[in-house]
Amino acid sequence: MRNNYAGDTSLSEVHQTVDVNKPNSGLRKILAFFGPAYLVSVGYMDPGNWATDLAGGSKFGYTLIWVLLMSNLMALLLQSLSARLGIVRQRDLAQANRETYPRAVNFMLYVLAEIAIAATDLAEVLGMAIGINLLTGLPLVWGVTFTVLDTFLLLFLQKLGMRTMEAFIITLVAIVGLSFLVEIILAGPKLNEVAGGLVPSLPNDEALYIAIGIIGATVMPHNLYLHSALVQTRKIDKTEKGIRRALKWNFIDSAIALNIAFLVNAAILVLAAAVFFKSGRTDVAEIKDAHTLLAPLLGSEIAPVLFAVALIAAGQSSTVTGTLAGQIVMEGYLKLRLSPILRRLITRLLAIIPAVIVIWIYGDEEVNRLLIFSQVVLSMQLGFAIIPLIHFCSDKEKMGQYAIKPFTQVIAWIIAAILVYLNVRLLVAEAVDFFESSQNVIWKGMIVTGGCIVGLLLVYIVVFPLIKKKR
Repeated sequence: MRNNYAGDTSLSEVHQTVDVNKPNSGLRKILAFFGPAYLVSVGYMDPGNWATDLAGGSKFGYTLIWVLLMSNLMALLLQSLSARLGIVRQRDLAQANRETYPRAVNFMLYVLAEIAIAATDLAEVLGMAIGINLLTGLPLVWGVTFTVLDTFLLLFLQKLGMRTMEAFIITLVAIVGLSFLVEIILAGPKLNEVAGGLVPSLPNDEALYIAIGIIGATVMPHNLYLHSALVQTRKIDKTEKGIRRALKWNFIDSAIALNIAFLVNAAILVLAAAVFFKSGRTDVAEIKDAHTLLAPLLGSEIAPVLFAVALIAAGQSSTVTGTLAGQIVMEGYLKLRLSPILRRLITRLLAIIPAVIVIWIYGDEEVNRLLIFSQVVLSMQLGFAIIPLIHFCSDKEKMGQYAIKPFTQVIAWIIAAILVYLNVRLLVAEAVDFFESSQNVIWKGMIVTGGCIVGLLLVYIVVFPLIKKKR
């Protein structure tokens, strides 16, 4: 279970810097494990999720709460597998891929992972810029440019140590949670109606489309890379007892953190249902519209302020973890270590440049479409993270007695199949809309060719480990 390369450690600057064996008391030992999952959880409540939650709540009331719960349970299993890979094999997902698949396939997986991280960062940048605009009136294009300063914030946090960074993220998560708690109290939803949303139902095709969007926006590929690296910041006993204890407490950490993320997403949907759906405003799907209507419909000036503050906190926390994921992917796939400041500037500029171009050419009204586009791009990458992860955690040769049991494997493959199917369906729907509205033959040809290449790569990463194992 040792690393195959000398010095080949994930997030080397913070690798094993938190010793879980040092605290003397039982409670402090347990708390030493807590932290990685909270950094991961912010990806489940980032600004990219807000649009789908708002649309679901304003159009269908509380009906789609069960979709959030289902996607949260899926996420919990997948994140626990990611943590298991990092704890048992001391490899992150990118490193495990590099050691398993051929070089050409790995390069394609690397490119797809970088695209996913750029799309994630794009959502965070736009979310923060919208939040700043709503709070201060600063134009979106300046808000987007302003977010480049985040790169220096992350560098500063890493110098202060892993626990300081985790404390900073937990504080931002708390701000988001408390803001929506106040919003919900102001909205005053009826609990029996909210509970009714836990019963699975899909009123029509539009509800199905939004449900697919909610699931696609909830489970994000970069989080699977991130979690497998973050758990390695803990220095654990490599004995059977030490590994089992780490697996147990990291699962509990994930369960608490992801349930907080679920409650935040549910709060956004419930707020939209209680305020917009109940007042007949079923057309609210954009963050700006929601912010504008909160004050007149709730009769409170503090509601839109809290909404904007929560949006900024969600964007800020998510951008820190997204940049970390970019470092993990580059170092894991390419064994390439850039200076931290350069790595973070590259990641941020890949998000800022397209955002500035779109806002400059088309204006602020296209921002929401750009936000949705970022979620569609993320959907395309999901299978390329989930499928290898399940293969690795099922491998008895590498994982030994810690390989997941057959029942868990079946559940994991069912979840992977559901997520890939739903995301493919979402992508096909977007492609069909484009084909109907555009006469550009070149773009159509590129979309079809790209779809075929991506489809073949997906089949390959499913089959290759099985063939390799038989050989």
